Amino acid sequence: MFKAAKQNRIFQDVVDQIEDAIVSGRLQQGDTLPSERDLKELFQTSRGTLREALRVLEQKGLIEIKLGVGGGSVVKAAPMEQVCDSLDLLVRFQQISLQHLAEFREGVEGNVAATAAQRATPRDITELENLLEKARRYVAKGVSEWRHFVEIDGRVHQALAQITGNPMYIVIHQMVHDNIQRYYELFLPWTETRLQENLDDLCSIVTLIKAGDADRASARARRHVQRFGEYMIEKEREGNAAGKSG
Repeated sequence: MFKAAKQNRIFQDVVDQIEDAIVSGRLQQGDTLPSERDLKELFQTSRGTLREALRVLEQKGLIEIKLGVGGGSVVKAAPMEQVCDSLDLLVRFQQISLQHLAEFREGVEGNVAATAAQRATPRDITELENLLEKARRYVAKGVSEWRHFVEIDGRVHQALAQITGNPMYIVIHQMVHDNIQRYYELFLPWTETRLQENLDDLCSIVTLIKAGDADRASARARRHVQRFGEYMIEKEREGNAAGKSG
């Protein structure tokens, strides 16, 4: 599986070879890498270089280094947590603007809705309708339940991504919806009107998906994202104007 590392870039070559073995599936989740001694011989490298390469792979979330008897370097599942953490840091350091987020989501949500309309099964529709019923109950209780409503909203969007069967959409939706609440708390004070508006959008999208109307489902999903993006951008502008005047 491994060969002697290229001496002019030995550290990076060790990382690349192990990473490639994991990504290609030659190493599966739960597999343990050869011992440190064996890896040194396979790569023909020093212990220090090898250990540094393994630390990099651990930081990437590809392996877990277990110490003690029975320890070793164990292959982990796809590093979704690290990717989500990276997106969260971008959000917290304001490297992703509301405009960036709205532009990105508008395209993705439209594509997901269209694809879901083409692929949804009766069982999928039942699951979506059950989620909408939970959302209705939270809206009926008022603004105090907005966080629970937003959770259901995220589950509806994630369910649509699951219906597409496309892992790219599934992963992207998970990352976005795991981090988007920060924007809601800063820029989207919820009112009963906005809760109802959001619910109406979700119901319309699901109805169009149930009807298999891909074009209208896509347009409705795009408009839904666009409208709430506009609300948040306007709130941000008001805050910036207030800060300047203060």
